[in-house]
Amino acid sequence: MSIRKRTWKTGDGLQKEAWVVDYVDQKGKRRLKTFDRKKEADAWWKAAGFEIEKGFRTPDSQSVTIAKAAELWLETCRGHKLERSTIDAYAQHVENHIAPYLAREKLSQFTAPMVREFEDRLRNGAAAPGAAEGKPRSSAMVKKIIGSLGSLIADAQERGLIGRNVVRELSKRRKGADRRLEKRHKGKLKIGVDIPSRDEVKAIVDHLEGRWRPILLTAIFTGLRSSELRGLRWSDVDLKKCELHVRQRVDQYSVMGAPKSESGQRTVPLPPVVANTLREWKLACPKSKVDLVFPTGRGTPENHANVINRGLIPAQLAAGVTTLAHDAKGMPLKDEDGKPVIRAKYTGLHAFRHFYASWCVNSREDGGLGLSAKAAQGRLGHSTIAMTLDTYGHLFPRGDDGSELAAAEKALLG
Repeated sequence: MSIRKRTWKTGDGLQKEAWVVDYVDQKGKRRLKTFDRKKEADAWWKAAGFEIEKGFRTPDSQSVTIAKAAELWLETCRGHKLERSTIDAYAQHVENHIAPYLAREKLSQFTAPMVREFEDRLRNGAAAPGAAEGKPRSSAMVKKIIGSLGSLIADAQERGLIGRNVVRELSKRRKGADRRLEKRHKGKLKIGVDIPSRDEVKAIVDHLEGRWRPILLTAIFTGLRSSELRGLRWSDVDLKKCELHVRQRVDQYSVMGAPKSESGQRTVPLPPVVANTLREWKLACPKSKVDLVFPTGRGTPENHANVINRGLIPAQLAAGVTTLAHDAKGMPLKDEDGKPVIRAKYTGLHAFRHFYASWCVNSREDGGLGLSAKAAQGRLGHSTIAMTLDTYGHLFPRGDDGSELAAAEKALLG
């Protein structure tokens, strides 16, 4: 690389001069960039010199826009046969959030400060160029959008269209602090708030009926995900051994496929109440071409929303597992007669998965199974034991309550 002065005469004999930065780009091709003043050339070199020395620099003339990079990235995702729901989520990130703000930006001119500005505009709801108004995004949504932005730039980097990924570089520096902040805001899962209590589960079980009783009982006492429940086949249920095998799942488009990870394939024992209920249900279960345990009346995979709206919510309302409804400002909602609006306390099946996890790790004295962290990981299908401990570690018996401390003290001191 060099910065040199260039002089020449025009056709009219006028003396001209400029400053030229001579460098080699990331593909080994010689490039020239011209400036009117040496000060401008020096400033450009100061900003771009590191990229040039490391072979990262992509000339603006050779760079693609973020819109084009996004298009190529989505093609890559389809080529890798990612799940349809995943690709659709990525496409929505691009169409609704990334493209309105950054579509025309060139990758070679995209910087860390621009990433931060983009984050702020999303979080604050600043209007995109050409739009009349904007809408604030939640912190969780901003995180997902930035993740997709980093992935599309990574794809462009692999294609040789850009040398650096400023989003990933920025994320690495902030990762630890962001994780700690996220944990502080999110807090630990709480019994009676995120996890149904034993009394609540008992009340719900007592009010389960009809075609929803088998699937919701299975959800409570096996911890299967919604997609795993809806993809469960009779060939994977061994009622003699009282266990089921998770081997496939049904996505939101009713397409059956393998679990998301290898650890998702697992064997889960069935307590008597579930095994007996499934024996009865097998006699009344609608016929299904793929032998589903919980199909619709037409034999097709059950819809997740139906399980929630027709099964989970009515069971909670009947059992009195409810809470007061609030508006966006946190004020209690009232009906036309001025009475408080009551709604089901738990809005998703994942609450039962949380309960099952707590049931697995609670001590036998407290009515739990007393399983180790490793055994609980296997039952839940977590990819790592760290995931199990990070999510449910605080629910394990502490082993340092008053009686145990007294016994230990007596053993030590006499």
